[in-house]
Amino acid sequence: MARSALSRPRPPLRALVFDVDGTLAQTERDGHRVAFNLAFDELGLGWHWDVGLYGELLAVAGGKERVLHYWRGVDPQAAAAAGAQQLVAEVHRRKTAHYLRQVDAGQVRLRGGVARLLRQARRAGLALAIATTTSEANVHSLLRANLGEAAQGLFACVGAGDCVPRKKPDPAIYLWVLQRLGLAADECLAFEDSAVGLRAAVDAGLRTIVTPAEYTLQQDFDGAWAVLDGLGEARATVRGRVAGQDWSGVVGVSQLREWARA
Repeated sequence: MARSALSRPRPPLRALVFDVDGTLAQTERDGHRVAFNLAFDELGLGWHWDVGLYGELLAVAGGKERVLHYWRGVDPQAAAAAGAQQLVAEVHRRKTAHYLRQVDAGQVRLRGGVARLLRQARRAGLALAIATTTSEANVHSLLRANLGEAAQGLFACVGAGDCVPRKKPDPAIYLWVLQRLGLAADECLAFEDSAVGLRAAVDAGLRTIVTPAEYTLQQDFDGAWAVLDGLGEARATVRGRVAGQDWSGVVGVSQLREWARA
């Protein structure tokens, strides 16, 4: 009798796919938000996103999309006028410039355990990839500022910015990354920090580990393979739940491979 599909072993883990903002680094509140406000001031728009408002706006994925969504709320007529898209693009261009200066100045650091896991995964022969709505310039700047020359060539694939037409929670960015890696979803694990990102990864067929960020702690992560405080370090273990069971420890490659086989 042929073996049931349910009894077939899973393929070995071959790649880790990471979101960026909130997942690799806590970038939103004191990074992107501040940069947006500087851009608004430069352009004389009279807008200001405080901490609470920005948290609400994060429900809209993508910086340009977030600006346009906000503009439609405060002045729908102006947001629909000719030239609106050009202004949105200019806001985003200036915002990106401010954000990159913050990153280059060392003001945005990777979350605990991220650098360790990235290095460990590469030594173990796992491919690394990025699946994010932030710009590719933001990704490379963040990695270079935190990892130096080691960041060069670290990721086999960077899916960022506008490389797909639909942003998360649409799975397009994850499907794009999987295609370029040449891997099936069950050969990879995804890392996210938000419900929007989780939905995108799960809809692409990826088992997903969620490490909530400051703005996403209270979100619903139903469908996640694991929800953890973070990735952990030798003297700073993390807690959470994996496949419905309580877990504590440090997330490393051997642990990920064990989970991937489950």
